[in-house]
Amino acid sequence: MRAIKVLERVLAVIPIMFGVAIVVFLFMRLTPGDPVDIMMGGGGYVSEGEIENLRREFNLDKPLHVQLYIFLSHAIRGDLGNSYVKRAPVTELIAERLPATIELALGALIFGLVVATPIGIISAVKQYSALDRVSMAGAFLGISMPAFWLGILLMLIFSVRLRWLPVAGRIDYDAGLQTVTGLYVLDSILTGNKAALISSLRHLVLPSVSLGAAMAATVARILRSSMLEVLRQDYVMLARAKGLVEFLVVAKHALRNALIPTVTVVGLQVGVLLGGNMIVETVFGWPGLGRLVVQAIFARDFPLVQGAVMVYAFTFVTANLIVDVLYTYLNPKITL
Repeated sequence: MRAIKVLERVLAVIPIMFGVAIVVFLFMRLTPGDPVDIMMGGGGYVSEGEIENLRREFNLDKPLHVQLYIFLSHAIRGDLGNSYVKRAPVTELIAERLPATIELALGALIFGLVVATPIGIISAVKQYSALDRVSMAGAFLGISMPAFWLGILLMLIFSVRLRWLPVAGRIDYDAGLQTVTGLYVLDSILTGNKAALISSLRHLVLPSVSLGAAMAATVARILRSSMLEVLRQDYVMLARAKGLVEFLVVAKHALRNALIPTVTVVGLQVGVLLGGNMIVETVFGWPGLGRLVVQAIFARDFPLVQGAVMVYAFTFVTANLIVDVLYTYLNPKITL
């Protein structure tokens, strides 16, 4: 029964992605700026014939509904078109940059969970203590700080002044890493390249902290609130009355039930980490999908922006589906 429900949710992704494709297509055409004019530098030194040839090549000379039909018919077959600027298939460009974005998102996710989980639990158990007040003040600070501002601040402190960590990039040029998956940290482990592992981790620290700080603050506050509610339940009081060690009461009885709303937030944050890292990648010169999309937006590279947005939308939908499935394991009473 559960497998059928999961299959139904998977099939529901199709109309969602179809709607996203139409919306992003229309919005890109409605935004000011013509891609051909931008490529030609305003058209002052090129002939009208060259401009018309480019419009014909990009199908921009056709009516809007014809352009939409061409885009959707190709997208169904997995062809997202060719980039106007880079003159390469969009799928190849996304596949080339996606591992860097995934690695950054995973680094931010690990940082956020490692910081938020103990803070949320301890703050709930030690409610109104000095540690609780300091932790929640830190959480407010983490939520209120924009990622780009935090990134620049960390860069000035740890890269410019202390010179502990690199300013930009993913790895040192002389690391000699042999790529396998495109995830440099994982590739360093798989190939046994210790120098590349150290270099990739050093490059990953600052952007991961900048991107994951807001998530850590959000998850810590949600987990604390959930734990406080659960710790007041009768079954937790009964477990304490039976003489169970406090660690088991918190970890076995309280934490599992408190994770249900927390998992929701984490699932949404995964989509945010993958789709909202454009500014962080730009600040740190991280060669990921977000930075590529920023460049494509300024160049009005319609196919590349459309393909990237569809990838981001698919990430959000998949993350929500995984969260819903996890619900059923955390609480068997919940159904899809």
